[in-house]
Amino acid sequence: MVAATVGEAGSMSEPRDFIRQIIADDLAAGRHAGIVTRFPPEPNGYLHIGHVKAICLNFGVAAENAGRCFLRLDDTNPLKEDQAFVDAIQDNVRWLGFDWGDRLTHASDYFEQLHACAVELVQAGKAYVDSLSQEQIREHRGTLTAPGRNSPYRDRPVAESLDLFARMRAGEFADGAHALRAKIDMAAPNINLRDPVLYRIRRASHQRTGDAWCIYPMYDFAHTISDALEGITHSLCTLEFEDHRPLYEWFLDNLKLPARPRQIEFSRLNLAFTITSKRKLAELIQLGKVAGWDDPRMPTIAGMRRRGYPPAALREFSRRVGVTKKDHLIQMSALENCVRDELNTTASRAMAVLKPLKVVLTNYPADRTEQLVAINHPDQPALGERSLPFGRELWIEQDDFMENAPGKFFRLKPGGEVRLRYGYIIRCVDLVKDAAGEVTEVHCTYDPETRSGLSGAERKVKGTIHWVSAAHAARAEVRLYDRLFSVPRPDGKVADEPQSDFKDHLNPGSLQVVTGAWLEPSLATLAPGSVVQFERLGYFVADVPDHRPSRPVYNRVVTLRDSWAKLEEAAGEAGRD
Repeated sequence: MVAATVGEAGSMSEPRDFIRQIIADDLAAGRHAGIVTRFPPEPNGYLHIGHVKAICLNFGVAAENAGRCFLRLDDTNPLKEDQAFVDAIQDNVRWLGFDWGDRLTHASDYFEQLHACAVELVQAGKAYVDSLSQEQIREHRGTLTAPGRNSPYRDRPVAESLDLFARMRAGEFADGAHALRAKIDMAAPNINLRDPVLYRIRRASHQRTGDAWCIYPMYDFAHTISDALEGITHSLCTLEFEDHRPLYEWFLDNLKLPARPRQIEFSRLNLAFTITSKRKLAELIQLGKVAGWDDPRMPTIAGMRRRGYPPAALREFSRRVGVTKKDHLIQMSALENCVRDELNTTASRAMAVLKPLKVVLTNYPADRTEQLVAINHPDQPALGERSLPFGRELWIEQDDFMENAPGKFFRLKPGGEVRLRYGYIIRCVDLVKDAAGEVTEVHCTYDPETRSGLSGAERKVKGTIHWVSAAHAARAEVRLYDRLFSVPRPDGKVADEPQSDFKDHLNPGSLQVVTGAWLEPSLATLAPGSVVQFERLGYFVADVPDHRPSRPVYNRVVTLRDSWAKLEEAAGEAGRD
């Protein structure tokens, strides 16, 4: 059983999406004794936000119907696969909140059965060994408007094809010398039916089977048969596989298989200001544009996890996006709002100063330190309280002081008063400037009768600012992450401009590193992966793996407000959900 499902998706309290309705109808009609789904990623990269939707859908509908969901690694291309990707896939699916139990499988588990099915097709005259090169096969395939041409080897005798196929498996031939193709229809309007390749020679060591095989099945062939062998009832795929469905059904029609799954397509998750092509993401890593698959700017689950996105927020985002057959471009703000909604409830509050300006309380004793009481969450009493050291010298945000302030500036200014969060009311009485005329210190007096929480401390001022004690604060590195790209569709045509390279749209401000930030001392000792709200600044996570007490490192998860709303509005209706 799954460890979590996608919110209330599929419950009777809201309309079912079309896939859940199909499943409900199938069960009501008695077509299946139970529901069996699968999530079948290729271990050639890290899972990304698009996979989140597929994971939540496949594991979710199985759980909602007391069914089963397989995690199947489609490991049919050893040249691009790696055990590190296999491990990361399992780790990230578990982190997202799902468990496959004893249903972890691999396409390589079925290599013998897949080979036997290929032999069955050859024996039935429905497949043949082709000796054209890959380029020649491509040339013979035709175009969307022109039919293909038969290979000169299409009518090769069955016995000869069986012999050649056996010798292909035995390793007699070089890569590309032969291929096994289905014999369907070279004039079919659907190019996927024009004698697709089923097996190719590929001398590459496999991460699970080693050198036992030198021929490997193609995806469409392996995927269909694996579904049938596992008893999958509903094979849920994204819309790009809609044109592959006739081939999927051709295999089911022409092979003796233990089950007949039904393939159903749904729209993929297209997220604005990002890309989900694993090839393009790998290119960014290779070029050094990002630090790796888990760079917090990446749309990978590993990246979002390091960024501090909670798994519950990703599941909720998947629920809100829904399941349809219509392609949408989902705004990044929709995802970030899910993150804010979750963290607003679960994240403790703390204070940090990113752009420090020193405040000296001239009437506060230099040798005195007191402990102020702060609540960890305004609406979650169970999260408790904490002590804040307070002394003569403080750090405040530069933006919270203005020398020549307008009338409606309610933060600190010459002659003005503000309340320090959880502390006292202070008044600005003097300034210290450097040779360039820049303010380097603000001298203030504090009113000892206005400490928060004390009787008689209710004198009101219009502004409240955050701070940290200069003598006790922990110096930290804070990484301010933003969108990786500056346009909604980085891998497509932008407005009326010519087609461009997606790398041309990288956002130069996607990462800003603040090395002189100051934090409450307790923030230095939080465990890596802990998420807190820096009051008035946003949500931040102690970085995994860089954060440590001697060198605190925090990543911005998300701002408190959607600062990109106007840009997304300007993207127009074409970029909306």
